[in-house]
Amino acid sequence: MLEIIQGLSDEDLNRKCLTPANNPISIWKWLRAMVEHEIHHRAELYIYLNLLDVKTPQIFGFSAEEVQDLSVKL
Repeated sequence: MLEIIQGLSDEDLNRKCLTPANNPISIWKWLRAMVEHEIHHRAELYIYLNLLDVKTPQIFGFSAEEVQDLSVKL
């Protein structure tokens, strides 16, 4: 996938393509929308898991509580 995206020129990215609903959109906007869509669904999963009291994994690094637990106690 990276190889394909890296191979796109500025001209390619500015060309229009059609969404599944047949709406024209610039390819760069369509690629950005794919990332935003994935983020949206990940957030939905985190919300539902939180409502069910299921501990979710951190997206980046340790949680504040984990940092405190791993810190040297003074």
